[in-house]
Amino acid sequence: MFRTEDYLDLNQFAFPELFDGCEFVWDALKRIAEFAKTKCKPGNLGAIVGAPFIGADVQIGKGTVIEHGAVIKGPSIIGANCEIRSSAYIRENVIVGDGCVLGNASEFKNAILFNGCQAPHFSYVGDSILGHKAHLGAGVILSNVKSVKGNVTIPSGLRQLDTGLRKFGAILGDGADVGCNCVLNPGSIIGRRAVLYPNTLWRGVCPPDSIVKLRQQQEVVVKQK
Repeated sequence: MFRTEDYLDLNQFAFPELFDGCEFVWDALKRIAEFAKTKCKPGNLGAIVGAPFIGADVQIGKGTVIEHGAVIKGPSIIGANCEIRSSAYIRENVIVGDGCVLGNASEFKNAILFNGCQAPHFSYVGDSILGHKAHLGAGVILSNVKSVKGNVTIPSGLRQLDTGLRKFGAILGDGADVGCNCVLNPGSIIGRRAVLYPNTLWRGVCPPDSIVKLRQQQEVVVKQK
């Protein structure tokens, strides 16, 4: 349970060795900083539009477009044919696959994005892993720190697994789709191809191939003249 292969297709990531020996899928988060520092080959093979900021220890693949106002700090590795849109903020220790979209006013920190991920608008992705073709609707927040002291824990049967991480956002399996304005509490695990309806506040483990529906009771009244 919670093995890497349960959630992620390592064929859709340039550095599958990052997950070697991980007992749990989230253990890779503990390795990103050192791994990115070691593997990063600074240089830009992509195209620049306007005046983004690109740090010294940043690797950018062929065909990737970095738009005006984007900020990329290193060490970070950005794959090929990505869109880093205006006002995207990529902090240290981010590894991005090929064909990803990191959008306007979205922030990324200590994160892994597999090929084909999309986070196009107003999202926070901290201490998280997004699987192949995972998608975040506008305004999705992957909260990564508990309001109380202690490490983030994961429910497993009748017990809580201590992840060993004070900061841990979410794991999104391949093809998971999180609707607009959802908030995922620290340590959220979303299975492959699961769908969360917009405005969902989620905590815990969501099974693969499931839909989390949010039903709001609404009342329409006649305006007083």
